[in-house]
Amino acid sequence: MSYLELSGLQKRYRDSVAVDDVSLSVEQGEAVALLGPSGCGKTTTLRMLAGLVDPDRGAIRLDGAEITRLPAHKRNMGYVFQSYALFPHLSVARNVGFGLEERGVGKPEIARQVEEALALVRLAGLDQRRPRELSGGQQQRVALARSLVIRPSVLLLDESLSNLDAKLRDTMRHEIRSIQRSLGITTLFVTHDQVEALTMCDRIAVMDRGRIAQIGSAEDIYERPATRFVASFVGRSNVLPATRDAEGRAVLWGETLPVAVPASGEFDLFVRPQRMRILPVSEPVSPGMARVHGRVLRSVFVGDHVEVLIEGVGGQLTVEMQSGSAAPAEGTEVAVAWPLSDTLPFAREAA
Repeated sequence: MSYLELSGLQKRYRDSVAVDDVSLSVEQGEAVALLGPSGCGKTTTLRMLAGLVDPDRGAIRLDGAEITRLPAHKRNMGYVFQSYALFPHLSVARNVGFGLEERGVGKPEIARQVEEALALVRLAGLDQRRPRELSGGQQQRVALARSLVIRPSVLLLDESLSNLDAKLRDTMRHEIRSIQRSLGITTLFVTHDQVEALTMCDRIAVMDRGRIAQIGSAEDIYERPATRFVASFVGRSNVLPATRDAEGRAVLWGETLPVAVPASGEFDLFVRPQRMRILPVSEPVSPGMARVHGRVLRSVFVGDHVEVLIEGVGGQLTVEMQSGSAAPAEGTEVAVAWPLSDTLPFAREAA
């Protein structure tokens, strides 16, 4: 049995199912992301784990003991809220030490542990400040220190970086991951940001409409999406409507592609734009490559890459070229090629 086990969790709100039969195993010291769009059930799942919401069905086990109905304050879990939930009238030290005070720890020991926790999150010397005197990143560190100082069995992070600006979010991603690894603390991280999930966690559980659509490493999720939803939500993809010929092969923009496709029904081909490259129409491609023809509509510089929009007989697609590469002029007839192995077919969803 894994260190943390969620088995068949379900939660309904009136006629709506927020979480539907969620099961998840987490090893001790592992960091797992619950990734998905708003309303997919990820925060409700985390709150059931923390004891803040009672499940309608299912079980939660921690280190072999069932804690499904155990009160939140007896679960020894650290919870970092999206809003940080700091006490504005208390100093940083009092905020961090609050959980220890509630547990009846003596003042000298509280002072020692708070000092250690603040040093861990690089806030030494700020212990007497109030939250309003801190930056957003510093407040986030205080909330993290408050959760870590109680030495929780599991650390729960609920969209904890969403209130930070982009540059600070990048910094905090790496800092939190470093702290998590150094302490070896079991961590669940709720986020809608795929970059956070891909960079901060050992595994990712992608959630869709209350269920886990796929669990795996960052590479598994990105390179081998199990469902159409995962393919479209994680990373960027061209979604290309295709047909099949009499022999069951995919036909895209008039070109036959020898890729496995669904046996029946309409389907689309998903291809990552950064896996595609633009070639002169006359240039041949090697075996194992797909190839279609089109015309350049426009190019857009977006910093680290250039997006080139191509129009063909069956619609449009986007190719991402490395920044600094010379994009073809608008109106140029081109070929677009990519490895057949990067072509992912999925059944088309009803409108």
